[in-house]
Amino acid sequence: MEIDMPPLEVETAAQPQYAVIWLHGLGADGSDFVPVVPELGLAASPAVRFIFPHAPYMAVTCNGGYVMRAWYDIISLDSTSRRIDEAGIITSREAVRRLIDREKSRGIPVDRIFLAGFSQGGAVAYTTALTHPEKLAGLIALSTYIPSPALLGEDSAGANRNIPIFAAHGTADDVVSPTLGLAARDLLIDRGYAPEWHEYPMPHSVCLEEVWAIGQWLAAQMRQPA
Repeated sequence: MEIDMPPLEVETAAQPQYAVIWLHGLGADGSDFVPVVPELGLAASPAVRFIFPHAPYMAVTCNGGYVMRAWYDIISLDSTSRRIDEAGIITSREAVRRLIDREKSRGIPVDRIFLAGFSQGGAVAYTTALTHPEKLAGLIALSTYIPSPALLGEDSAGANRNIPIFAAHGTADDVVSPTLGLAARDLLIDRGYAPEWHEYPMPHSVCLEEVWAIGQWLAAQMRQPA
């Protein structure tokens, strides 16, 4: 997979010391979460570079083959499960890893790089972070699910066994059922992770209270010793 457009970038101040790679949901693009950055309430220091990549266009089977921006194909879905193209997940993971390497080349250490994602982007963020061979700063998983537990079992990375995780879901989500979000949370706990779980009375979206909580969580993680 080659991302067809350069990612959008927002820096909270000059000379960023941290980076957040934020993946959008199915059918959106990198601009979707750009407006969130000023609402996070982050201080000017340490400076953070937010990277918002665009998924490539592909036919999505569960949407009748309609071509849209997607991180992987979803073959079928119901309220409590997804049948997905696992090869597509792996390909998107490699694309995100290239973005991680790009930030390394720009002077930001991997342990100061966060991965974030909403919905389908969150599924890729889960898979990438939990299997990445180098320690990351943290993971933000919003209104999402773990698309392939088997893949995590095969490639789970010891470097991120203690990765800080912020996971949130809307209780009225009718696109990615809260059941799927809770199943991801419970799987993580069963495997020894310690996700910080948040629920909000909202549909498949984000809310301001959630954004503020993400900002507070990011600030707290950046105060931790690397």
